[in-house]
Parts: sequence; structure tokens; C-alpha cells
Amino acid sequence: MDYRITTVKNDMDIDAIHDYLSHSYWAENVPKHTIAKAIDNSLCFAVLARDKQDTEQQVGFARMITDTATFAYLADVYILEKHRGQGLSKQLMAAIIEHPQLQGLRRMMLATRDAHGLYEQFGFTALTDEKMFMQLWTPDVYAQTS
Repeated sequence: MDYRITTVKNDMDIDAIHDYLSHSYWAENVPKHTIAKAIDNSLCFAVLARDKQDTEQQVGFARMITDTATFAYLADVYILEKHRGQGLSKQLMAAIIEHPQLQGLRRMMLATRDAHGLYEQFGFTALTDEKMFMQLWTPDVYAQTS
């Protein structure tokens, strides 16, 4: 199987992205219209697999919420389980870190429960002064908007 990473939104399968994210620990039950709006307003990266019949399937995704000048927040990163172990997450992260619109930023951030090792390979570290950061968190927001 051949893989490619693209930022072309027309190549992305919103149904596939929604299906994965709506079952993830961080975006469980997220409505499809919310995913579509998030994609429209973010710099997105799709990992696509091409089979022998030349058909492409969405097998991974990530998006950067950014002003492209000073700050970016990495969100919704995934590789489908059956495509893991092939270095795709590292290729995806390299594409993100090297993207021209993400150069010269003062800060990139992300939140993860279980992929610290991946992100550390690309220079991410734990917060050095977490007291400086605050949040307004509504964990059940998707249940409220359904």
C-alpha cells in the first residue's frame, strides 16, 4: 500500500474523520457539523492510503489550529490501528513540523493522554510553568449540542 500526506481539504474524507473522532477519548460524540467547521477553520493534514486498485482511503489525520504567525495548537491526531507500526505518525508529524505556514511560530501546543513519546521526538516537552496556563473546559459540550 502506498501512502501520501496532503493538506488539500477536498482530498479529505470528512465521514471517515468524523467516524474516528466521534469514538475517540478526546472528542467522543462530536457532531459531524462540528468536525466540518473545525476542518474548515484549521490547517489540516490527511494521511491517505492508495490500494492496488488506485483507490484512496483516509487512514490518518491531524489539524493545526493556528494564526500562522505566532501560535499553533495540534489537535485530532490519529492513524487507524491497522495502519500503525509503519512510521506514519512520524511522517505525519514531520510534515506538520516542516510545513511552511508553521515556521517561525513562538509556541506550538498539544494535549495527549498516551503519545508523549511520539511528540517528544519532535521537540515537544511538558509545560515548564503550568501555572501560567489556564483553560475554560466544557467536557460535555458535544452532549449539549446534539
